[in-house]
Amino acid sequence: MTFRNKKLLDIARGQACVMCGNQDDTVVAAHSNLLEHGKGRGLKAHDGMHAWLCYVCHTEYDQGNKMDKAERREYILTAICKTYMELWNKELIGVK
Repeated sequence: MTFRNKKLLDIARGQACVMCGNQDDTVVAAHSNLLEHGKGRGLKAHDGMHAWLCYVCHTEYDQGNKMDKAERREYILTAICKTYMELWNKELIGVK
């Protein structure tokens, strides 16, 4: 079952891109494209598997030609980790 959480995704608005530092209105919660994160044909990955990316970084990850498959995998895993560090450091998520 795919997890959806609009509140979690909406936190990306107003944040800086975790990969380039750009802080503008193009930063969104970019979903992972990895199968193990729930990505499938016509199906986005689990909402927990996202990264705060600006338009340029998101487009390069999704549609660019500068990275091979292994580099894309490393890129999104790094971006997700950086996003979760920001979420914790800014106390935007926590433990009940």
